[in-house]
Amino acid sequence: MGLRIYPAIDLKGGQVVRLRRGDMAQATVYSGRPQEQARSFAAQGFSWLHVVDLDGAFAGRPANAAAVEAILAAVPGVPVQLGGGIRDMRTVDAWLARGVERAILGSAAVKNPDLVRAACAKHPGRVAVGIDARQGMVAVEGWAEASTMTASDLARRFEDAGVAAIIYTDIDRDGMLRGVNLEATLALARAVSLPVIASGGVASLDDLAALSAVASEGIEGVVIGRALYDGRIDAAEALALVADR
Repeated sequence: MGLRIYPAIDLKGGQVVRLRRGDMAQATVYSGRPQEQARSFAAQGFSWLHVVDLDGAFAGRPANAAAVEAILAAVPGVPVQLGGGIRDMRTVDAWLARGVERAILGSAAVKNPDLVRAACAKHPGRVAVGIDARQGMVAVEGWAEASTMTASDLARRFEDAGVAAIIYTDIDRDGMLRGVNLEATLALARAVSLPVIASGGVASLDDLAALSAVASEGIEGVVIGRALYDGRIDAAEALALVADR
């Protein structure tokens, strides 16, 4: 199994957007129909989707439910991992019951680690932890708040919890097309036995080649956003590259 590519659909006000460094004031709108974007990615051959409720991440509760449900209805055969605003078991249960394949717990992993453990026990293989870091330190509440914990320390907390994957985002690179932070991503993958999904800054096929070259060290996949939307990465070329590795 090569590196899995997760195309990103970030939702703000029901629209598909991309942010720069997580700044809600710097949103580029790409589509007003998230379900059509999902269909497009599925048609291009992607086997998973990475969906984020940006408003929900800041509000602490789901805020783009209608858009998420439209995506799920549009691509019934494509598994979706969803993050943003999932802070309690009731929300985890609800999304997984509605057809989300994997719920991503981010801020909750820092502030309520017991929830992560309980959710993993209740829904084996269907809970991921999103670790968003700025200069190596974990940020929470839609990246608006810094913590005093390193990404590796947080990941180690859940080594034995049954987490499906760690989604590691370098905030300073997210949406900036400056290249993936290979060094930090690889350091995290080596620090824990959990599969790591790289996110933030992916700008070209070179990034995919670099990640593919070290995928055997625990990097399971990569989230790609702006580079796909802007055409810097061609979907067919990207999928062919990771399939060849």
